[in-house]
Amino acid sequence: MSESQQSPPRPTASPENPAPAVQESARQRAPWAALGAIALLMAVTAVGASWLSGATRQLLLVDAGAFVRWALPVVRALVMTGMVTTVGALGVAAFVVPERRSTHRLALLGRVALVGSLLWGLASWVLAVLTFSEVLGTPIGAEGFWQQYFAFWWDLGLLVQFQLTGILALVVAALCAWSTGRSGLHWAFWLAIGATLPLAFTGHSGGSLDHDAAVNGYGGHLIGVAVWVGGLLGLALLWSGLGQDRAVAVRRYSVVALCAFVVTGLSGVLNASLRVGWGDLLTTAYGQLLLAKVGLLVVLGVFGAVMRRQVVARLEQAERGAGATEVGEGPAAERAGGLFARLATLELLVMAVAAGLGSALARTPTPVPELTGEAIGDPAVALTGYPRPPALTASSWFTAWQVEWLFTTIGVVAIALYTWGWLRLRRRGDAWPWYRLPLWVFGWLLFLYVVNGAPTVYGRVMFSMHMVMHMTLMMAIPFFLVPAAPVTLAMRTLPARKDRTIGPREWLLGIVHSRYAQFIGHPVVAALLFFVSLVVFYWSPALEIALTTHGGHVAMVAHFLLVGYLFVWTLAGPDPGGVKWPAPLRLVVMLATLAGHAFFGVAMMMGTYLLAPDFFQTIDLPYVKDLVADQQLGGGIAWGIGELPVVVLAIMVGLEWSNSDERESRRYDRKAARDEDAELRAYNEQLSRMGRNPRP
Repeated sequence: MSESQQSPPRPTASPENPAPAVQESARQRAPWAALGAIALLMAVTAVGASWLSGATRQLLLVDAGAFVRWALPVVRALVMTGMVTTVGALGVAAFVVPERRSTHRLALLGRVALVGSLLWGLASWVLAVLTFSEVLGTPIGAEGFWQQYFAFWWDLGLLVQFQLTGILALVVAALCAWSTGRSGLHWAFWLAIGATLPLAFTGHSGGSLDHDAAVNGYGGHLIGVAVWVGGLLGLALLWSGLGQDRAVAVRRYSVVALCAFVVTGLSGVLNASLRVGWGDLLTTAYGQLLLAKVGLLVVLGVFGAVMRRQVVARLEQAERGAGATEVGEGPAAERAGGLFARLATLELLVMAVAAGLGSALARTPTPVPELTGEAIGDPAVALTGYPRPPALTASSWFTAWQVEWLFTTIGVVAIALYTWGWLRLRRRGDAWPWYRLPLWVFGWLLFLYVVNGAPTVYGRVMFSMHMVMHMTLMMAIPFFLVPAAPVTLAMRTLPARKDRTIGPREWLLGIVHSRYAQFIGHPVVAALLFFVSLVVFYWSPALEIALTTHGGHVAMVAHFLLVGYLFVWTLAGPDPGGVKWPAPLRLVVMLATLAGHAFFGVAMMMGTYLLAPDFFQTIDLPYVKDLVADQQLGGGIAWGIGELPVVVLAIMVGLEWSNSDERESRRYDRKAARDEDAELRAYNEQLSRMGRNPRP
């Protein structure tokens, strides 16, 4: 490694010159002082905004006391501080900052993430206690309080979400303490992202009529804020020690920050549309706080634009050595670094105020009622979060529509990224099979129809339509997505990083070639997952969980899509990874698995035991006269849909078999052209020697 790539040496203290030791000590204390200042500002803002909105006033009917009312916004701010600090420090360590000769950068970020995750976890548990006290209307420490808390601590959904977040955050802390390498911090980052998701079910999301949209919007908002604010915080904490890596670090962060800014803004619009009307923006406390937060978001957007256009450009200019003309004192890099430090400080202060307003919004009543009286009387709303749809008709297949924002976003982004990669290959002049882009686009359009259209709208309340949704996800969509070879396209378009950070290409390669991928990519394992998951899902409480909870529904859709994709990929996928068995053995695995699938469908067609009886009997659809007959129809759908994929998959395996022979033949011809057919000449010489020296 050249000297230009090494981190500058740390100052060494001496009796003659004690100043470097003082500077080093101050630099080590700076991160903790910055974290404390941000947490304090966030808490003060949350308390002040809650007081202005009336969220801290004494309630008339049930009131847990002044301590609980004032402590709730403070603890919410601490939860947000810990979450942002943890996600930001881990994300910067894994994906943004190059590591040079020493590992002090990763060690510092690991310590920051450890402190942040401990704060996050402990504050989440304290928030659970305070929330239970407020819901119960009993002060903490009152007689019988703790007995009631531990009696309901895992039964009350709101408490479960806070406590689950606390458990996951403490697991992140343990992982940060155990592993300080980039790989360990990388996995801790993804676990921290997962730890934010239970919080999406809290606040106003838990009582919204469009529950799924509220949860998706709040979840996206939390992740966007954590990545955006936390990333800037992590970068600012390391700024003085980054040296010449400042340009690449800021450039990478600016791309991530732009994406997080868009996610934060769009999810905020979705949340606002569910909770406040246009006429309530100026006349209600919730609307006024929301407008203040929107104003701060605009200011932050301006800061981000300045960061991208001025700081990144100046740092890159200094990096290329083009900053010969100086304006003012100091080199160009130092002036650009000073500009970043000033902008980052202001941006973090504004972010802290905005996060404090967000904590206050979660405590402020919404102008739009969360549940109307009509919705409360509908059993479907109580169980699924949506009213019962009208009777299913032929036109309902085209007119029934309920946007599922999470999966819609995933589908749109998947189409956009693949199209971007395809266009990049075309501009570069590289060949790519013409049919792959249409297959990819059609597969995701079919996915969008399934998750937003009639299969899901009616699949929430009818078993037969649920099976249409399930079978399309598992046995139709993968047949379009797998032949599009998305991993191969990504490998050919994404740039490789050479500084030991984890970029999109490195992350994808790490997953494809991991031991886990090799295990689940084995044809037998994929076949077992395909079949066993069917049996376990339908003959266990998992079916009712998927029908009655948003998290269960999301997990079900993701599981069946991924299991179907995995099964098709191991048998006929062009992408690398997994265990590639010979084509005849793969055909045997395919026939055995789909025979088991047919048996599953026939068993359900002949069954007379109603699955998830409490759910379907409570829904009581007037146009479903016989629940068992509808379930048997679902079994017939499962059996019927399984026939066509057998033929299609057999053709795909045969084509892949034929293409592999052609690829091997072309490879052999290229090798023969390079070495002038050395293998054939050696074989002929061996035959010649055997002819000259025949055995007796």
